[in-house]
Amino acid sequence: MSTVPHPDSKPLSVSCAVITISDTRTTQNDRSGQLIQEFLTEAGHHIFIYQILPDEPSQISTLLQELGAHLTLDAIIFNGGTGIAPRDTTYEAVSQLLEKILPGFGEIFRFLSYQEIGSRAIASRAIAGIYRQKLVFLLPGSSNAVKLALEKLIIPELSHLIKQLKGA
Repeated sequence: MSTVPHPDSKPLSVSCAVITISDTRTTQNDRSGQLIQEFLTEAGHHIFIYQILPDEPSQISTLLQELGAHLTLDAIIFNGGTGIAPRDTTYEAVSQLLEKILPGFGEIFRFLSYQEIGSRAIASRAIAGIYRQKLVFLLPGSSNAVKLALEKLIIPELSHLIKQLKGA
């Protein structure tokens, strides 16, 4: 059985927002945010905006609502704040706004994470969904987790998911 999906007929350049949620990272030391941008641009996608926000739920949900209003934006990738520590609030801020959930993303991400880090994968609240006709991904802040999600799930399916979302 093949694990490679059927190829898309025509590659699509997707406009993406990359948002790092952290109380301590800067543009100089945000390795996860840099990795996301590198993977996306190498795959032919466009970075619409890159931003670092503190782990403050009101700021996170406000930014998502602002990004949701941009007609040319296709996908929003958050990293950080998806664990269970008291300051990890990205999941709460974003999940309540999602109009549809893609449960397979979180399920498969945790399965793949389990293969790499073992039982600690249960603490991940990675999720994907739809908000205002935009794909939204919530990833852990770990560079290894970001690399795993981008290589195994997001990059292989991003164009296909956007085409489905837009009815193309």
